[in-house]
Amino acid sequence: MASFIIEGGHRLHGELTPQGAKNEALQILCATLLTDEEVKVHNVPDILDVNNLIQLLRDMGVIVKKLGMNSYSFKASQVNIDYLKSEEFLRKSMSLRGSVMIIGPLVARYGYAILPKPGGDKIGRRRLDTHFLGIQKLGADFSYCPKQELYEIKADKLTGAYMLLDEASVTGTANIVMAAVLAEGVTTIYNAACEPYLQQLCKMLNKMGAKISGIGSNLLTIEGVNTLNGCKHTVLPDMIEVGSFIGMAAMTGSDIMLKNVSYDDLGIIPDSFRRLGITVEQVNDDIHIPCHDTYEIETFIDGSIMTFSDAPWPGLTPDLLSVFLVVATQAKGSVLIHQKMFESRLFFVDKLIDMGAQIILCDPHRAAVIGQGKAHTLRAANMVSPDIRAGIAMLIAAMSADGTSRIHNIDQIDRGYQDIDKRLNAIGARITRL
Repeated sequence: MASFIIEGGHRLHGELTPQGAKNEALQILCATLLTDEEVKVHNVPDILDVNNLIQLLRDMGVIVKKLGMNSYSFKASQVNIDYLKSEEFLRKSMSLRGSVMIIGPLVARYGYAILPKPGGDKIGRRRLDTHFLGIQKLGADFSYCPKQELYEIKADKLTGAYMLLDEASVTGTANIVMAAVLAEGVTTIYNAACEPYLQQLCKMLNKMGAKISGIGSNLLTIEGVNTLNGCKHTVLPDMIEVGSFIGMAAMTGSDIMLKNVSYDDLGIIPDSFRRLGITVEQVNDDIHIPCHDTYEIETFIDGSIMTFSDAPWPGLTPDLLSVFLVVATQAKGSVLIHQKMFESRLFFVDKLIDMGAQIILCDPHRAAVIGQGKAHTLRAANMVSPDIRAGIAMLIAAMSADGTSRIHNIDQIDRGYQDIDKRLNAIGARITRL
């Protein structure tokens, strides 16, 4: 198990360019299964989750070529459906949460898919009902094998349907959209997710010949087509990494320029950091975070305590609440962090408390943070990363702490952040990988 050793207390100075968006890339790569023509994808992040999905596609028979740094071509002209029944496929797909999004393309194109119970972050229940119910409404049949913990999905034909999703699931919406583009007739999805990741997927599918309208809203209309063509697509910068770097800069008192962030696709993220008291300066399509000796959390207009809670887009993404929480520990003022979607995502705060942070874990979903205004620096600690976002929050805490910290299980961080130690060391961090 790999580890980071972090010497805290060093300010960073320089430029960082965010990687391609992890969540978008996982959807886009699954969508390449919808055509037998070549699909070229650029700005693909070099991270564990994406690399594992690329290898899974190769194993399924997709012809994958690396065109250059972060650029690939995919041609799914010889997919081996029998491979889905192999122990190797079940083992690999079980360990990768993003593998759930191959269901839609496989059922749409081949009428068959198998899905073991997927893995990923240990952040609480992550149900698949939205995926299954939506694809069932298009005409697919699901069966479950309790012994092997896998789902088998079959469909002789998919037919368009109206559906009101029970939750605005990003991956659920993506799966249904990818199934619906090759279904016969019109599909209407209400309460659809509308995150930039989903918008990008829909735009790419339209370039391939799909007919999707309502992109960017929670009401999508999809006119089914018979076949899709190849295309070229460029993945957006990762807004979660942009947010992570904003918080890291403020907490370590650093002066950082974030380059080519696709500012218009960041939504409420910059303003949310401003409410934490952090100066976020837009410079064309870049973001400048100047050195902060202190930053003070705003209150609401009536003077009540500031609350940050996650919500479907255009609300605040749940993937950044761990970063907001750790950054708030060194702000002036208090804040309530309300993680609505996942009941285990805040459990890492016990390590921050060990480091000297003043946090009250109210319940599995809420944590009250009493900021110390950098009057008391966090202490170094030994930690284990339970998931991607808690891992980056721990790294931010360790970089601002007094002394040398150690973070174990950093594969969790590598799943979502490309060469994070090398990139941060290049601008002044002291991180050693063991």
